[in-house]
Amino acid sequence: MLNIFTLANGRLFQEEIESLEELSQFQPIWVDLESPTLEEKRWVKQYYGLSIPEDAMDEDIEESARFYAEDNGELHIRSDFLIADEHEPRTVRVAFILNLVNDELKSKGVLFSIHDEDVPVFRLLRMRARRAPGLIEDAKEVLLKLFDADAEYSADTLEGIYDELEKVSNKVLSGDVTDAMAGEVLGSIARHEDMNGRIRRNVMDTRRAVSFMMRSKMLNGEQFEEARQILRDIDSLDSHTAFLFDKINFLMDATVGFININQNKIIKIFSVASVALLPPTLIASIYGMNFKYMPELDWAAGYPFALVLMVGSALVPMWYFRKRGWLK
Repeated sequence: MLNIFTLANGRLFQEEIESLEELSQFQPIWVDLESPTLEEKRWVKQYYGLSIPEDAMDEDIEESARFYAEDNGELHIRSDFLIADEHEPRTVRVAFILNLVNDELKSKGVLFSIHDEDVPVFRLLRMRARRAPGLIEDAKEVLLKLFDADAEYSADTLEGIYDELEKVSNKVLSGDVTDAMAGEVLGSIARHEDMNGRIRRNVMDTRRAVSFMMRSKMLNGEQFEEARQILRDIDSLDSHTAFLFDKINFLMDATVGFININQNKIIKIFSVASVALLPPTLIASIYGMNFKYMPELDWAAGYPFALVLMVGSALVPMWYFRKRGWLK
């Protein structure tokens, strides 16, 4: 899918391109390629003179090769964007190519973005740019706003984790944690820990991308200050992710502790039962010995007396354990 974005009256407008002729009718500042076909790549190369690298969206590219500038002035940035899906959280690699020197692209330049699937941050920026005139002025501004929206999206996701962990905390700290509930809690905690780790990695990647833009001296004074504000926002998220890691570890330890308590209750039952049955076992073993003169042969109530003695010897320890509160 090939979408182009143009500026009109300070607003960002989107057009879906289905032919090379349509592409030549617009002067965009942002060209977005989502799962581009070979034909769409050919249109971009033919009209803009831009060859999209084959490894543009490779996941195993070296970190040092993700941010660089070509001799012709093109800036290449490969950054990861978070998709906070509840069932399958993941990050999507997006390749950006910022062309600022081609005369055909005029002074505002063009930002090219290539990715395999739709990114929530892109939708958020498109919605804001349509509603807020003057939000975006050129291609560099588009890239900065994308990273700004990415930091805000991470912050919103962290707030969601706060709310979910509050519910988990209420369950755990209620004190009545069954094994089934503990299993659900551990599963929920594991998902939140995974999401928190992805957010931490995502903001780290965004920090590196914004820092590269600042070092490349491509930003004007206002944009440079905006980039510094994005970095400050990202720094503020680090303390939140660290706090969430500590909270997750606490809830994990508390849940495991309740599981151990439940297991100890079961072990205690077996321990009490084994101790209570020791006297009856002793009596039964004595009566089972082969004496020369057995009481049962001379006393008709011998066996009933043994049974009563065995039951009584079992009830006395149980009464003692109950009095001490060990059976609760």
